[in-house]
Amino acid sequence: MKETRALIERIIEVNSAIQHLHLSFEGSPGRIKPGLSLLVGVADIAHPYLRESWWPVSIKDDFIVVERPAKERYEIGQVVNALGYIGKPYLFRRNLRNVLLVAHDTPPTPLLLTIPWLLGNKISVTLVLTGTARTYNTEHLDRRVEIIRGDEGFTWPDQVMNAGWADQVFVTTGGADENAAFRMVYDHFETLRASVQPNYLFGVFRPILPCGVGACGACWLASKRGAAMICTDGPAFDLTQMVR
Repeated sequence: MKETRALIERIIEVNSAIQHLHLSFEGSPGRIKPGLSLLVGVADIAHPYLRESWWPVSIKDDFIVVERPAKERYEIGQVVNALGYIGKPYLFRRNLRNVLLVAHDTPPTPLLLTIPWLLGNKISVTLVLTGTARTYNTEHLDRRVEIIRGDEGFTWPDQVMNAGWADQVFVTTGGADENAAFRMVYDHFETLRASVQPNYLFGVFRPILPCGVGACGACWLASKRGAAMICTDGPAFDLTQMVR
């Protein structure tokens, strides 16, 4: 992990809700992989506690592309202070055939970088949007991705079939209590399958990360394997290993 400065080279208005920022770096932060993020301060000299998570969604023309709300204002040539990469890449099984991505009450942004990697390896991808995530506009996504919009709760058409054929599932949720949300996710998948096996169902945790290096303890998480830090051990955790 390193601290660097990123230059906003391009700003693409994707639709009325989101924009894509194309970033170049003063010294490469390394190879980006699905699951990794940046902690960014938009001021020239950013206080660590004012940083926010920026999630890369693609790589284009050697630029890292991050997705931000359209209501935020940036300028081409603007420099931001970035710490990264944060976390560990998502852990995919070998011999994957089908992956289910689920966003509930939050945009699917933390999951989107998985799509080009999975499709490039001939792995089918289904993206389920439930709760407030149903309003997310998916027209800019690869047309090979199956999009399913559910209801206000955590249900959607053909959910039993989707849970059955998926080799792995990655879920991101909104709300202040991620632990409670992911307990609900685990319980729901237990009703869809005979059992939830290890290395099948992952929750993508996205708390505020004050330091990003595991020093402050603010993102501490209890697991059956012991204490974990979301910023250094996450963001994706096997929900069968979470203390309930």
